[in-house]
Amino acid sequence: MEKVKDFEITKGISADRLARQMKESGGFTAKSLAKGVDIIEEMLKDEKSLNFLSFPACIIATGTRGIIKDMVKRKWFSTVITTCGTLDHDLARCYKDYYQGDFFMDDKELHKKGVSRIGNILVPNESYGEIIEEKMLKILNEIYAEGKRELATYELCWEIGKRLNESSLLYWCWKNNIPVIVPGITDGAVGYQIWQFSQDHDLKINVLKDEKLLSDMVWQAKKSGALIIGGGISKHHVLWWNLFKHGLDYAVYITTAVEYDGSLSGARPREAVSWGKIREKAKTVIIEADATIALPIMFAALLERI
Repeated sequence: MEKVKDFEITKGISADRLARQMKESGGFTAKSLAKGVDIIEEMLKDEKSLNFLSFPACIIATGTRGIIKDMVKRKWFSTVITTCGTLDHDLARCYKDYYQGDFFMDDKELHKKGVSRIGNILVPNESYGEIIEEKMLKILNEIYAEGKRELATYELCWEIGKRLNESSLLYWCWKNNIPVIVPGITDGAVGYQIWQFSQDHDLKINVLKDEKLLSDMVWQAKKSGALIIGGGISKHHVLWWNLFKHGLDYAVYITTAVEYDGSLSGARPREAVSWGKIREKAKTVIIEADATIALPIMFAALLERI
C-alpha cells in the first residue's frame, strides 16, 4: 500500500509537480485527474495509437476553447468528434465577443435585451445568430462557386476553418489536416444555415462519407485512445467506432454526469467494456469534474511532459 501524502505547495510550483502531488495525495477526484494526465501522456507518446478527442459545444463558449485549440495546434489528436454548436461558437468568437455573466441572472430580462445565456456566459444576438448567418452565407456561396456540391462534415469544417483566424480550433484542424466530424450537423446555427442554403442550391452534406473515413481509420489502427469530455453523441460516436477494432486501449473521461439514470453521458468506462468499446485491459479513468477546471491543469502538466 502507498502512503497518503500531504500536498506541499510552494511558490512557483510547476503544473506537472502539482499533478504528481495530486496522485500522491490519494484523495478522491484529485487522484483521478493525476491518473488521467498519466494515461494521456502514455497515449500521446504511443506512436501506434490513433487518438480521438471528443467534447460538447458548451465549453467552446468559454475560455476552455483556447485549451482545445492548443491541443489540436500541437497535433495531439488524430480526429475530433463534436457537435454542431462547436462550429457555431468557434466561428462566432472569431468575429464577436461573448461575455461573463451569472447563473442566476433574470432570463426574461436577458431575452428582452437580446442576450442568450449559456450557464454564466452571455451571448448577445449579434454575437451568435446574426454573425453566423452573415459569415456562413458568404462561406457557402464561396464553396458553391468553387463547384463543390457534396461535402462530408469534416470537409465542411475544413472549408470553414481555412477562412477563420488563428484563434479558431477549426483553423488549426484545417491547417494540421485533422478531421472534425459532426454526426449531428443540423443541430445548430451552422447546420440551420446549411439547410436554408440547400433550399435553392443543390449543396448536400454527406454524413456517410464521414463514416467511411472513420471506418478506414479504425480498421487500420493498431491501437487507439480517446480523451472524452462530457457525453452525448460525440462520446458515443468515438466509442461506437472503436467497437470495430475491439475497443479503445486508452480512455480518459471527464464528466459531471451521474451513472444511475442509465445515460451514456454518465456511463463509466467499465460499462463500455461490456460492449467491447473499451478493451478489458485498457488503461482508463473517469475524472468527475467540470472540464473547465480539469482541462487547464491537465494541459499545463502535459505541456511539461510531451
